This record gives sequence, C-alpha cells and structure tokens, in this order.
Amino acid sequence: MPEFCRLERDGRILTVTIDRPEVMNALHPPASFELGEAFDEFAADPDLWVAIITGAGDRAFSAGNDLKFQAERGGRAVETPRTGFGGLTARFDNFKPVIAAVNGVAMGGGFEIALACDLIVASEGAVFALPEPRVGMAAMAGGVHRLPRQIGLKRAMGMLLTGRRVSAAEGHDLGFVNEVVPASELLPAARRWADQIVECAPLSVRGSKQAVMQGLGSGSLEEAMKTRFDLLSAMVKSEDFVEGPLAFAQKRRPRWQGR
Repeated sequence: MPEFCRLERDGRILTVTIDRPEVMNALHPPASFELGEAFDEFAADPDLWVAIITGAGDRAFSAGNDLKFQAERGGRAVETPRTGFGGLTARFDNFKPVIAAVNGVAMGGGFEIALACDLIVASEGAVFALPEPRVGMAAMAGGVHRLPRQIGLKRAMGMLLTGRRVSAAEGHDLGFVNEVVPASELLPAARRWADQIVECAPLSVRGSKQAVMQGLGSGSLEEAMKTRFDLLSAMVKSEDFVEGPLAFAQKRRPRWQGR
C-alpha cells in the first residue's frame, strides 16, 4: 500500500489523496515517486477514465516541495520521477482527464501540480501562489510556462515576478480555476465534474484532450486543424463512434466500450 498517498477507486474514477498533512502535503522525493507510480497505473488501466487529486486535511492541497527535507540534505536539487513533480508536471502522454480538487494552500510545486491538471475545482479558502523567487528559486516544474498559457502573459507575470498569493475567487476571475465551492462541497463538486466526463465517450474525451494539448504547439490554427491526432483517428474507427448516434436515435443512454 502507498505510504504517502491514498487511492480510492469508484467505478471509472480514481481519487488520489496526497497524505502528508503534517507538512501541509509538501512532497519529498519518496512521495513524488509514489504519486508517479499511482498515475502510471491510472494511465495504464483501461477501466479507469478520470482521476481526481486532492490533499489530506483541510489546510493544504500541497505546499509544494518539502524545503525542510531539501535543506536537511544540503539544499541540493531534489530528485523527481520522469513524469515530473508529483508524477504529473512532466506527464505529457496521458490523455485521460485529471481534476485537481484544491482544498487549501496550493503553493509552488503544489500549484504546478494543479496547473498540470485539466480542471481545477477549489474550496472557498484555497490559496494559490508561485513563491519560488522569494526563496531564490523559480517555478521550474512547468509553472513559468503553464500559467502564461492559461491566463495570459501580463496576468501571469503579476504572479510569477512577485510570488503573491491569489485567492480561489481571484483564481476563478483570472481563469485558472473552473469552480469555487464551500469546503464541504469540494469533493462532491469534483466528483460531479468527473461524472459528467464519464458520461461522454472515453475516446472522444481523450482525442479532444490530445488535440487541444498538442494543437497548442502548432504554429497556426490552420496547421493545428490539418494535424492528424492518433486518438481522434481511433475514435472515428471505434464502436463508440457508431454507438453514440445510434443511442441518440433510439433515445437511450449510450453504452460506451472505449473501443
């Protein structure tokens, strides 16, 4: 069993809870590698279609890198799995949706984990920041690249160059938070989003995510639209591509096979 996270399967949905509340769910290398293994298994499991990641307790989603652990080892850069901090920030080959349910502080690497997710649902008391410049570092787990792409250059610079803290409400206004809810409703809200995704054809969802993420790297809209994406090609050839219109015509719920 994992030592630093909890895993809960419920139908097509996996909930991953970072479980180091005594250090505000900050991650040291053993925890980061453990999360990497958990998301490796999620990506490989055909019966799991959506993941939710959250933090144990009500204080923090994740305070990011465990700086005390790093300092005790002479301040050297900490090791991370090939898929990045928390097993997510450098995971570019997973096209299953991942939802961040942010239940408190999301600082530094913790915020970068959330930014690496496809949706962010936040409790009203959640706080976001990339404070690395205040401790002589930089948001190198994707923060300096993802934040400008998600909210625009000037808004991102206002956070990246100051390390200032942003509330859940401001995060929603800036555009990186999808929904803000009371703390007691956080996981039900994240589950509501996950359930809505599961209602859709899995190859359609994954093909859409692949096209969006890889299309952002295209030089123009025309180039992106002319690109062939493997998962969209698989979708067109799938049984679900036939099942969707058939179920609509027969006025019944579709029975998705994922193939």
